[in-house]
Amino acid sequence: MYENILVEKRDKIAFITINRPAQLNALNKATIAELHNALDDAEKDAGVRVIILTGSGEKSFVAGADIKEFAHFSIAEGGQLAKNGHDTLFTFIEKLSKPVIAAVNGFALGGGLELAMASDIRIASNTARMGLPEVSLGVIPGYGGTQRLTQLVGKGKASEMVFTAGMIKADEALAWGLVNHVTEPGELMAKAEEIAQKIIANSGSAIAHAIRAINANFEDGVNGFDVEIEEFGKCFGTPDFKEGTEAFLEKRKANFN
Repeated sequence: MYENILVEKRDKIAFITINRPAQLNALNKATIAELHNALDDAEKDAGVRVIILTGSGEKSFVAGADIKEFAHFSIAEGGQLAKNGHDTLFTFIEKLSKPVIAAVNGFALGGGLELAMASDIRIASNTARMGLPEVSLGVIPGYGGTQRLTQLVGKGKASEMVFTAGMIKADEALAWGLVNHVTEPGELMAKAEEIAQKIIANSGSAIAHAIRAINANFEDGVNGFDVEIEEFGKCFGTPDFKEGTEAFLEKRKANFN
């Protein structure tokens, strides 16, 4: 079905693996399209509650975009490339109703780090190296990197990473708040699954409302508190709210489908 990615579904988790090891899993146009389709399928699959994104092998999560595809683009083509990327993959991920965990193994550079940052939660192996090297090519991050990195680590550290085009190690990324956890390479996927199962134990509909409320904090012209109030109210009309409150009052564990 897919040429550049692998998809497996089990235990209410969709595992999506970028599988271009010869290119260090670099994102080309075809891979971005396949990721969009796989993510859209997982979003629509009632049997999937969490999505885990990773790269094949231990060398690379995603080592950036496939530069040869756009090396000769014009100004207009470059702008369209970025917009298409946002719409097809990066902003698309951010707006999914199901949590996305990025399991970062090895290099996460350029579009690879941008892919991880578009996800809700990031876990890295201690061999991971992260950076936005675009200015070394005479361009800037175009898939949300300047915005999401600043949101996650602050203006000063984001500016340093972008301006120097340097890589940071996993322990630095953890200290800066860029990743949530760091593991040994062999424990990376187990940690991702552990977090996924903790999420799955809770209300899927409530988590979807929470994603929208959290995202509202970063949207221009949107009052996040107002969105929180609206999303909070919507929860009261869900079967999960009925089950969750009844379970609490009956002193039993809630059973969210």
